[in-house]
Amino acid sequence: MATVPGNLPRRIIKETQRLMTEPVQGIKAIPDECNARYFKVVVDGPKESPYENGTFQLELFLPEEYPMSAPKVRFMTKIYHPNIDKLGRICLDILKDKWSPALQIRTVLLSIQALLSAPNPDDPLANDVAEEWKTNEAQAIERARAWTRTYASSSDK
Repeated sequence: MATVPGNLPRRIIKETQRLMTEPVQGIKAIPDECNARYFKVVVDGPKESPYENGTFQLELFLPEEYPMSAPKVRFMTKIYHPNIDKLGRICLDILKDKWSPALQIRTVLLSIQALLSAPNPDDPLANDVAEEWKTNEAQAIERARAWTRTYASSSDK
């Protein structure tokens, strides 16, 4: 288990310790050994979603201004999702204008997990994916499943 250096704000230390001692179901967030503001995150695709059985790698970084500003999070694993673009950036209100210092790292991770269960093509980041989701949802879901098998299958690791 990574140790949390003492030069971090107390809040980050407490949140990190809680993530390590009370992990969120289907999510692992491990602080980097060299930079405790940087987390390697693994999110399991939610059951009954096109991402089921997928294992997605993300990176999460806490800026100096945290918790006054939101963490920076992006998918490292390729994913076919209307709210996640080709660079892995995530369109999620709490990562932008709806951020509040009352939120925590675990809230962000739970929200990302929920976004995998319920893609929102009406607030897209990947317009082409959202368009397909709206015009041919069955085909979009099948493509999301195929990408999950190709890029997020546990057998790759």
